[in-house]
Amino acid sequence: MKHNEKSKFLIFLILFVMLGALFSKVTLSKNLSYIYKNVEEPFDGQILFSPFYGTTTYLINSTGAINHTWSSTYRPFTEAYLLDNGSIVRPILSTSGFQKILWDGTTDWDFRYTVSGCTCHHDIEYLPNGNVLMIVWVTITRAQAIAAGRDPDTIQGYTFTPDKIIEVKQTGPSSGDIVWEWHVWDHLIQDFDPYKDNYGVVGDHPELIDINFGDYFTYDWLHTNAIDYHPEFDQILIDVHNFDEVWVIDHSTTTEEAAGHTGGKYGKGGDLLYRWGNPESYDAGTDSDQKLFFQHDASWIKPGYLGEGNILVFNNGNNRPGGQYSTVDEFTPPVDSNGEYYLESGSSYGPDDYTWSYTADPPTSFYSHVYGGAQRLKDGNTLICYGTHGVLFEVTPDQNKIWEWTNPYPNLNQNDIFKIEYIPPEEPPAPNEPDLNCEGSLSWTNITPGSKVFGSFQVQNIGDEGSLLNWRINTSSITWGIWEFSPEYGENLTPEDGIVTVQISVIAPNETNSEFQGYIKVDNKDNSSDFNLIPVYLGTPVNKNFLHTLMYRFMLNLKNIYSDLLHNLINISIALRYSSSLS
Repeated sequence: MKHNEKSKFLIFLILFVMLGALFSKVTLSKNLSYIYKNVEEPFDGQILFSPFYGTTTYLINSTGAINHTWSSTYRPFTEAYLLDNGSIVRPILSTSGFQKILWDGTTDWDFRYTVSGCTCHHDIEYLPNGNVLMIVWVTITRAQAIAAGRDPDTIQGYTFTPDKIIEVKQTGPSSGDIVWEWHVWDHLIQDFDPYKDNYGVVGDHPELIDINFGDYFTYDWLHTNAIDYHPEFDQILIDVHNFDEVWVIDHSTTTEEAAGHTGGKYGKGGDLLYRWGNPESYDAGTDSDQKLFFQHDASWIKPGYLGEGNILVFNNGNNRPGGQYSTVDEFTPPVDSNGEYYLESGSSYGPDDYTWSYTADPPTSFYSHVYGGAQRLKDGNTLICYGTHGVLFEVTPDQNKIWEWTNPYPNLNQNDIFKIEYIPPEEPPAPNEPDLNCEGSLSWTNITPGSKVFGSFQVQNIGDEGSLLNWRINTSSITWGIWEFSPEYGENLTPEDGIVTVQISVIAPNETNSEFQGYIKVDNKDNSSDFNLIPVYLGTPVNKNFLHTLMYRFMLNLKNIYSDLLHNLINISIALRYSSSLS
């Protein structure tokens, strides 16, 4: 009995030590935030990030101090992006949408894409025109996939899930119009079944996507996890995780052209303009030619930065030959100044190798099996997000690590970061503040009920030079009439732009002898305390039939009064004559 008790105690002690060791390992692997540096000054600028297990977005400087936060009720899918006016756009997890949150924390746009069979996922891209690109899963039935040429033996279950890209234009606080689409499903090829759609020679068509490449993850066939935009070329870069490739497509097309193989600036419709990372996916190489391994965060390096126009990618390294470890890789696409990519006939797209890489020492000491990111800094260094460890660090072109910081949010054991955005010194929220000013009033009198009247007022940004004003009209206080405004809102209005005249038309209510009043509110979309009120008055005339009745009665009464008076005068005159004759 005592032996059993000692055995139980020994087993308990061993388990306690093992658990303690495990807990110590977890705790020590994620120390408190710290910084070390081998240079006088770390990077200049700020970092924006949204911890994967939190609901807050943080803006920090190189010391780790928080400069600003934005709160949400949702976890992020990937990363938030800072806009020029201090707002952020943020894809949100599990809701098929994103939010635009102003600097003061107000949610300005809360969009959900609710098309049946579609779910937005991973990354978004905010375009210069204010629209947003989104990545969308599209559910295809097993029968549709087979009809398109997919090998039935490689379809798991009853559905197959390719991707599409949509562009959303804001129409309201929670609404938007889809103004452009691109579907992978429109650009397929297969050499499996000559009796099915899309049959052809895969190696002859690098611009098309082999529906039979990748015999796993059919519930998420491509797993596109990042999207970027090139404003000069009007091209979109997407990171296709399960193909171990990045693709470039033409954004200058219409939706109709994007569904075909001609049209757009480059004449190829929605076909791929460029692809790189795994030439085996289009029968232009073997597995020994593969360069990317389940990568994340592919993006173009910005103009003015070291390597501008090159593509930087966090190469996770899953199933990498020679061991699983992560690298950050830069490569130079074979593209000319017009955005045309070179491909030698019968070959794969270049380049043959990386332009620059960061590899840890030893390599396996740096491995993030999911997510991660990298951004080039103004000074030529590279900022790296070690996603699964919640660690950010900076390296020189010679791969020397000079700065490191561990994220403590929301806690040390749940501090993963999908990726980050580097905010250079000139891009934090501008100190220049816009100031909304409106001039004018609207007053209409003696208006026929049901008729249309016209007017106008003026909107102007009288704020600091270079400030950007985003304004909109709010008529919630007016419950009468049918109103139209042109324009209804404006974006990025600077003081230098001068006055914007808003033209107004309103159909008067069908009520007579009435007065209608109220005000039009013009809001600064980015500052709820900055607004102007335009007073409004409209009066309708007294009913004409009513006036006529009043006048008729007045004249009739007047006639009766004068008739009695004339009758009395006549009688008096007769009496006087009679009196005169008697005398």
